[in-house]
Amino acid sequence: MHHTSFLRAAAALLALSSACALAAPFAYVPNEGSGTVSVIDTETDQVVTEIPAGKKPRGLAAGVDKHWLYVSDQPNNSLQLIDLRERKLVGQVDLGASPEGVSISSDGRWVAAAVEESNEIVITDTRNNKRAFSVKVKGRNPEHAVFSPDGKTIFVSAEEGGAVDVIDIASRKQVAQVAVGERPRGIGFLPDGSRAYVAAENSSEVFVIDAKTFKILTRIKAGLRSNGVAVHPDGSRVYISNGGAASVSVIDSASNQIVATVPVGQRPWNMALTPDGKKLYVANGRSGTVSVIDTERNVLLHDVAVGKLPWGVVIK
Repeated sequence: MHHTSFLRAAAALLALSSACALAAPFAYVPNEGSGTVSVIDTETDQVVTEIPAGKKPRGLAAGVDKHWLYVSDQPNNSLQLIDLRERKLVGQVDLGASPEGVSISSDGRWVAAAVEESNEIVITDTRNNKRAFSVKVKGRNPEHAVFSPDGKTIFVSAEEGGAVDVIDIASRKQVAQVAVGERPRGIGFLPDGSRAYVAAENSSEVFVIDAKTFKILTRIKAGLRSNGVAVHPDGSRVYISNGGAASVSVIDSASNQIVATVPVGQRPWNMALTPDGKKLYVANGRSGTVSVIDTERNVLLHDVAVGKLPWGVVIK
């Protein structure tokens, strides 16, 4: 190849690889009523495709390598395995009756799913995408099972428990229970793992827990029927979706005070932020939309139409 042609080809390849590296992540939204996952390009905020995901997809987590999407399917009692490279359903893992919330450890090794009927957390090993073990919890009807940032513990909210159960991964058993308000729902950790924020729906409060001692640090009055929790990547803000108020509360984590309230669609549920923290995506169950919030100005940018009864969002 001529030297000039070689340089042009090399420059073109470098530009292509840079464009791929800078490509905006995708937001994945499970639609309970449609049996699909909507895929939103976070650069354009347009739905680019819908992926079949069982009968009633709920919780979901994305693998660290962006290869796999793990989605709980309540009627099929399974974890649906979606290949993100081909954007299609390729397998499943049996979980037990009525699985709901799903999360993945920061190292990508384990996927935890809250299984309501058996009151247990089922762990899948991502190295072979097979069920590895399960842990019984004391709380009834667990909804969310969320890994701490260091991957050593899982905090579990049980809808009928009025408490958060704490699982130790090394010993594979429950090691603590923290009493909170009625009907605890969403859980989010500060990036340094020091605190967990738990939304209690029936008391419309957020409980701030010391994630090492498991003591309640403070309680924050949120909007009506607070449920979803998302934490800014830099830890400065915690976002709470208020299902009965059609809004998102913005908490300053330094003061634990609400500093803004942003109106969104009806029945806002679970949420996720882009990796740069600039946009928050909120699933609005009754509106069939995802509200996109500018986190720097705390304003609603727009609503994106998705499927029926969107349950949450994960961004990768």
